Amino acid sequence: MRALLQRVSDASVAVDGEVISEIGPGLLVLVCAMQGDTQEQATKLATKISKLRIFQDENGKMNRSVVDQGGEVLVVSQFTLAADTRSGNRPGFSTAAAPDEGERLYEFFSDALQKLGLSVARGQFGADMKVRLLNDGPVRIWLDI
Repeated sequence: MRALLQRVSDASVAVDGEVISEIGPGLLVLVCAMQGDTQEQATKLATKISKLRIFQDENGKMNRSVVDQGGEVLVVSQFTLAADTRSGNRPGFSTAAAPDEGERLYEFFSDALQKLGLSVARGQFGADMKVRLLNDGPVRIWLDI
């Protein structure tokens, strides 16, 4: 699985002009299931994200996790993270999981974060979403599991 984490002061997702999910301080996680990904990989990614020390401690060092911060997580499915841009000018997405498998792993991943004690909000799989965020830092981390 592949994810792009963004540390945020707040974030929200709207579908058809209506906000469907929003969070305060925490992480916006754009996630993509790739062909051949498993629930084990989704669990490993969720665990890594929950423990990743990318929030500042009292000394200004990135030494705290989203769990330590009591932060929230907004998970948004993002198949375009599978983009292959090695040739031509039009990205290819053939390495992304098929939509039904992608949705299953997206839901499993989101549930895994909740089981780790995080407050999780979700986008709407397959929808045309408008994502708003206020970056904190900015801090962005790319993860491949």
